[in-house]
This record gives sequence, C-alpha cells and structure tokens, in this order.
Amino acid sequence: MDWDIKAWEEAIRAARKRIAPFVERTPVLHSFHLSQRLGYPVWWKCDQFQASGAFKIRGAANALMSRPEEERVRGAITYSTGNHGLAVAYVCRTLGVPAVICVSELVPPAKIDALRKSGARIVVDGQSQDQAAQIARRLADEEGSILIPPFDDPAVIAGQGTLGGEILEQVPDVRTVLVPLSGGGLASGVALAIKARHPQIRVLGISMDRGAVMYESLGTGTPLEMDEVPSLADSLQGGIGLDNRWTFGLIQKLLDDVVVVSEAAIQQGMRLLGEEGLIVEGAAAVGAAWLLAEDRPPLSGTVVGILTGHNLSLADFVRATASEE
Repeated sequence: MDWDIKAWEEAIRAARKRIAPFVERTPVLHSFHLSQRLGYPVWWKCDQFQASGAFKIRGAANALMSRPEEERVRGAITYSTGNHGLAVAYVCRTLGVPAVICVSELVPPAKIDALRKSGARIVVDGQSQDQAAQIARRLADEEGSILIPPFDDPAVIAGQGTLGGEILEQVPDVRTVLVPLSGGGLASGVALAIKARHPQIRVLGISMDRGAVMYESLGTGTPLEMDEVPSLADSLQGGIGLDNRWTFGLIQKLLDDVVVVSEAAIQQGMRLLGEEGLIVEGAAAVGAAWLLAEDRPPLSGTVVGILTGHNLSLADFVRATASEE
C-alpha cells in the first residue's frame, strides 16, 4: 500500500465507518478577518472541537478499532506530546480497556494534568518524545498491550485522512489546504484523501521554526534527530523516528510545500483566531500565522486551514498571546 493512493483512499473510507462512534464531523467556519484582508475566502476546519480536544482521536480510534477484540481487551500503550495520549485515553475509556500514556518531561504541565484526569496510567520520563517512545515500546512488549504510534502507522494515517475527506465535502471549491506538520500523520492522511480525488488541490505543511524535525529531515533527504526546544507550538515537537517507515516518504511525495513560521508569527496567529472566538493551541495557529506573513508566496482561490487542537487552559492562552516573543 506504500504508494498505491487508491488503496489508501479505500483505507480512509473504511476508517470513516470504523471511527464514526467516536468522531464528530466538525464544522468549517469562515474567517471574516483573513478573507477581508487577503481578498479570497479563508475557512477554518475546526477539529479542536473533537471530544478529546484535538484531531488525534481520528487516528487513535482507527488504530485501536482495527485490531481484534481479543487484543483490545489487553489495553493500549502510546507515547505522546499530549494530544495523541488524550485521544488514546478517551477511546480506551469509552471501550472500557486500560491505557498507558508515556510522555517526556518536556510536555507542558497542563497537558500532563489533563492526561492524569483521563483515567489512563501516565508515565513521565525522558527528555524527548523519542525517549518516551522507547519506554512505550518496552512496556508494550512487557505487558502484551497494543502499541499505538502517534503518526507513523497506516491505521493512524488513514484515520487522520478522514479529516481530508470532510474538507472536500464541506468546502468543495477548496484550492489550498494548510496542515500543521509534525510527525506527518495528519498531513500525509489529509494529502492522501485530497490528492486521490483532486490532485490539483495544493496541500501545504506548516511547522514552527524551533526544532521542526520533519522540515529539516526533508531538507537533507533522510530522517534526523534533533533536540526539542520550547515553542508555543509544543504539540508539533518531537522526532519522526530514524526508522520512519510511512510518513516521511508520504510527505516527500504528496505535499506541495513545507514551510515554517516564527514564534512571533504563531503568537499573531493565536491572537487573530482568538479575535474570531477560536481559542486554540499554538500548533493549531500555524496556518493563520503563515497567512498573516507578508513575505509568503501569493495564493488564489479558497483556502482551508486546519485547526488541530485546543488543549490548553484559558490562562495559558492569555499568557501566550499577551507576552512578547
């Protein structure tokens, strides 16, 4: 299935049926401010309204529900910068099976607190997501649980791809889709769903300029390891795995461009979205940040930006948008 886009399209279609009990068909909302400023329609696909507070529930639900029931009852283990862990915990709690979430010591306290309240067992250890991943793999082997990777997994990718299918239905005249980019599960899934039906639609991956591992790896042509550094877009932190099997190649093949934005730009994007009544994480604001940049290439036609999550406190949002970067 590596490069068979029709096979991926079928996998995404199957995922949509499989995850229906867990996933909302989230709305698209018109960005009045940016549409007026830029002169073409801009819409936000609001997947921060999922029950777990982020799009990650799509891939988590599909990965878990793809496995036989006799495996599911043994529980699931994952590693996460926050949102994927919350998604796995939500699905497991709904199904009544145990969940273990491994996070590094760099994950923001607010997300660790939310994970502790989710009913999952939380393991906080390591100085990067890569180290948390090693711990999760070891525990999965020891406990016989299902390991659900946050991005580099066909079932996760297909689950995230259901978001791309919804965009095509809700905004049929879309010409450009802006996708926050980290490990590439969302970006590759969305690109597969869109390119399978409309290859002329542009799909752009957007990351922060502090420790953007996928962006730097694409520049060298091979997966890299990099130190994690603090960023407003903390959900985009983490490595892509030196042994990355799926997302790196899919991103190389399918995305029309990959760009990065500064911390100051992310802050401006969060402010603009807040003015539109949308309280989101910094990772969800990178599309708005890029659209506000005066030095970006020109666009034309309808644009859809994906808002990926809102798992931060109102106090954290106020601090992030009020402070000077």
